[in-house]
Amino acid sequence: MPNPNAFPKTEKEDKVTPMKFVTTLDRDEDGIWIVECPSIPGCVSQGKTRDEALSNIQEAIAACLEVRAERGLPLTVETQQVEVSV
Repeated sequence: MPNPNAFPKTEKEDKVTPMKFVTTLDRDEDGIWIVECPSIPGCVSQGKTRDEALSNIQEAIAACLEVRAERGLPLTVETQQVEVSV
C-alpha cells in the first residue's frame, strides 16, 4: 500500500490530493500493451488489454512514488513533449 506521506496534501484538509501524470501507451509485437510514466524514471507496466495496462500503471506509479519518497528522491523529473518533423 502506498505511503500516504508520499503524496501532497492540501492545507485545509488532511486528504491526499490526486496527482495527474502523462503516460505513454504502446502495443508490442506480441499484442501486449506497454505503458510508461516518463516523469518517474523506471515506472513501466503492461497488460493484456489497454484497460489492464492503464490500471496497472496506476499501481506502479503509486509504488514508485512511495519508494522515491522513502529514499529521499524527487518524486518526479521534468519532461517535455516535443514534436519532431522528419
